[in-house]
Amino acid sequence: MTNIEKHSNGSFCWIELGTTDQSAAKTFYESLFGWASNDFPMGPSGTYTIFRLNGRDAAAGYQLNPAQLAQHVPPHWMLYIQVDNVDASAAKVAPLGGTVILAPFDVMDAGRMSVIQDPTGAYFCLWQPKKNAGIGIGQVHGTLCWADLCTSDTQKAAKFYSDLLGWKFEAGENDKSGYLHIKNGDHHIGGMPPAKHLQPGVPPHWLAYFLADDVDATANKAKEMGAKLYLPPTSMEGVGRFSIIADPQGAVFAIFKSAR
Repeated sequence: MTNIEKHSNGSFCWIELGTTDQSAAKTFYESLFGWASNDFPMGPSGTYTIFRLNGRDAAAGYQLNPAQLAQHVPPHWMLYIQVDNVDASAAKVAPLGGTVILAPFDVMDAGRMSVIQDPTGAYFCLWQPKKNAGIGIGQVHGTLCWADLCTSDTQKAAKFYSDLLGWKFEAGENDKSGYLHIKNGDHHIGGMPPAKHLQPGVPPHWLAYFLADDVDATANKAKEMGAKLYLPPTSMEGVGRFSIIADPQGAVFAIFKSAR
């Protein structure tokens, strides 16, 4: 287990669930990952749930509002990426081919954020921390550990994120699969599968991975609680074992255990 006090610019610093049944989602993830739910009122918008592990923030969740549902926003996990200045970063988005969905705004005194759609269609948030640095725990069951950008145009996506965030996209040594690793500074934080891996009819998206002590047991438990396994537990030689899951409301995520 690692306690995280701050995140570096360009890293995934927060993850947030938008769902159609906040109460049911809390029950599901509390059981699956051992999260403790802490609810904070958001006025007429309902409550914002902070999920904690060992007393430290691990993720969050909220109920999709009527406007989002009217726009057919599905249950989803949203990744936040830390930047030094969210206004300056958001100003670069359109010239690079992306779209600013929500212009920069303050989240009380926690930080400042903006919702972005990359040029291929995947959504993410930019986060400039103030009092809330984001995820405070890692390297333990139920914590964010990786993210894949699943897109139909890997070349366009790589250029956008490289220009916006300074990321590097690199193939693994002796890896001929076409999978590219995302490197932020000296750290590998995610990857980008070949475009052919994106299922027909599925829009480009970010897929978040959470650590699991036992991928098979966790996937089976999720299924017993009403989740759907899009990919049953599968091993990648020399890498680890993983599974892709849709929770009972439909939000998709992956679980992973390293072979190392």
